[in-house]
Amino acid sequence: MASYDSLHRQCRTLESLFDAKLTSYARLAATISRAGTEHDLEAGPSWREAESEVEDLLEKLGETNAALDAVAQDTSNPPSQSMLRAIQRHRDVYQDYGREFRRTKANVQAAVDQANLLSGVRNDIDAYKSSAAEALLAERGHIDSSHQMIDATLEQAHETRVEFARQRSSLGSIQTRMVGVLNTVPGINNILSMIHKRRRRDAYIIGGLIGTCLFFLLRYMFW
Repeated sequence: MASYDSLHRQCRTLESLFDAKLTSYARLAATISRAGTEHDLEAGPSWREAESEVEDLLEKLGETNAALDAVAQDTSNPPSQSMLRAIQRHRDVYQDYGREFRRTKANVQAAVDQANLLSGVRNDIDAYKSSAAEALLAERGHIDSSHQMIDATLEQAHETRVEFARQRSSLGSIQTRMVGVLNTVPGINNILSMIHKRRRRDAYIIGGLIGTCLFFLLRYMFW
């Protein structure tokens, strides 16, 4: 029964390794839940590698249990009752490990999905914050541009006001010089006064002629 002894030792070794690997793999669920982003998942312990190692050990453990089942069914050299109980115990442990692995695998996958979902939400929030910041910067740019336009308009209005003041000063100076010229030229005021009087007289004469013509025209039409 050397074959049984070898398979029995191999099965116990695989069970011990599987138990240690499965415990480490189960701890990854908590580690993944605390991971903030997809980058954190990749930077931390590789749950894919751990899962692959546990699957490989479970497969080898299944193959060893299948070999022990073959030993249990060997009619030419039937095993003892203690051997059969040991083989049955290995079979039960293998089945328990299989169920525990499937449960742990589901927990790890749920933790990965949750971490990815949170990572997506964080990315959306970061994208929204970035978009809002860009919108605020653009709005601030528009406000700064409006302020610059207002400043330019006010500066232009100030320059126009200064130009009007300068022109008014120039016109006042010209008027002052003209008054001075009129005051310095002898008799020019008298000449201007005579011209105004003559214009008024001519206006009176023309008005009188127009009135006389209208009088005779109306008289001729109605009498």
